[in-house]
Amino acid sequence: MKILQQKYTLSLLAVLLLSACAKPIADFTYSDKGKIAPAKVQFDNKSKKAESYQWDFGDGQTSEDVSPTHEYTSSGNYVVILKAMKGDKVTMTEKRIVIDAPQECLVEIETSYGNMTVVLYNETPRHRDNFAKLVEEGYYDDLLFHRVINGFMVQGGDPDSKNAPAGKQLGGGGPNYTIPAEFVDSLSHVKGALAAARMGDGVNPKKRSSGSQFYIVQGRSVQEDMLKKMQAQKGVRYTKSQKEDYLKYGGTPFLDQEYTVFGRVIKGLEVIDKIAKAKTAPGDRPVEDIKMKMRVIK
Repeated sequence: MKILQQKYTLSLLAVLLLSACAKPIADFTYSDKGKIAPAKVQFDNKSKKAESYQWDFGDGQTSEDVSPTHEYTSSGNYVVILKAMKGDKVTMTEKRIVIDAPQECLVEIETSYGNMTVVLYNETPRHRDNFAKLVEEGYYDDLLFHRVINGFMVQGGDPDSKNAPAGKQLGGGGPNYTIPAEFVDSLSHVKGALAAARMGDGVNPKKRSSGSQFYIVQGRSVQEDMLKKMQAQKGVRYTKSQKEDYLKYGGTPFLDQEYTVFGRVIKGLEVIDKIAKAKTAPGDRPVEDIKMKMRVIK
């Protein structure tokens, strides 16, 4: 019995030693079906015998989580590398993931209050193409949200706002051209709407848009009787979807058919509220500069 017990003990020790010496096995799965930028991808770690992990998502971002979720903000063909580690032993595996470009033109607006993603409407091609072109050129980078009115909107896009000293009046700058109005009945000033600023009717009877200045609607709550009033005054006929959006999100329906709406925030609505609450000086310019950076999501 003692001999058998000794053999069993030696066998168990051998198994433990082999287990301690065994290399980890790195493996993972994911699903990229229908992944369109910006896309969140869940990685499922299938590694064995590992104690820690290092992920490289192929876009410059990394993680040490076991099974991380990662957001790809641009389309591309990425090589994802997973390292599985146990002591000084490391094994590695890699797989490719393809993120497709969005079918619609999307723009990310980065601010110190958070980021917003806006979709540019195909129904307003002149405004869409002009805005995307300026974004690609870096025109908006480091410009300010120079006019902020809580309960109404946040406005930016004046090139004169770049490095503008405190107290300087802003709102008159632009790229020295305007864009013909593109009023579309189905596009309204619901909260999150991206619209073009413009000069007043007295000097701009055709309601042409500024070449660069824009505003994003915050607005207030909207009741059905207000929409009926707008329909009676302006001859606007709101669709069921528009009415539902106004009643759910609020907005500024009195601006409909007066200013061109050419996009909408689809991610980061809360950022509008944060910017709108910023302390402002006379003239509605925030006391502390709120800068922006933009990029087209491809």
